[in-house]
Amino acid sequence: AEGGTMNVVTISQAWPAAGRPFTVAELDRMPDDGRRYELLDGALVVSPRPTTIHQVVAGRLYGLLSGACPEGLCVVPEPAVELGPQTEFDPDLVVVRMDQIGGAKFTEPPLLVVEIRSPSTALIDLNRKKAAYERFGVPSYWIVNPDPAQPELTVLELRDGRYALAAKASGPFTAGRPFTVSIAPADLTRGLRH
Repeated sequence: AEGGTMNVVTISQAWPAAGRPFTVAELDRMPDDGRRYELLDGALVVSPRPTTIHQVVAGRLYGLLSGACPEGLCVVPEPAVELGPQTEFDPDLVVVRMDQIGGAKFTEPPLLVVEIRSPSTALIDLNRKKAAYERFGVPSYWIVNPDPAQPELTVLELRDGRYALAAKASGPFTAGRPFTVSIAPADLTRGLRH
């Protein structure tokens, strides 16, 4: 915010004029009310606060990735990633180079983006998000389905500028990018009620 003071804004004040796409600058003024506000090609996408299952799975995955993360890279939970003036996402986890850390948001592609699906985000077309990350040049994109009955990890990797399905794993899986780490989807949801 210019002037350094942070004003609390209502949603109606932050809203752009009718008929105009949202921009990242307007998104920055949205209230911090626990919901997730994202921007996809100028359209506002609002998700409810993540469920406790979602948070447990994100925490466990953060621990796994952090434990295996080599020096020079860093795992960051829930950052803002600005893909362009009208697109900004808040993925659950990213892996970035240490030299990318510092600003309020990431403006160059993380090495890895992880999204944990929830019933609400399943409604948002994951294909559109995938296409945006693909255009932005994010080398690895993981989607975790945290369903305790049948957890699953989908691993997409950029090959010649397009995402290819590297794995769809419900059993233990060892990823090679952005670093070697073994993940068992069942460990992420262990003990959680169906």
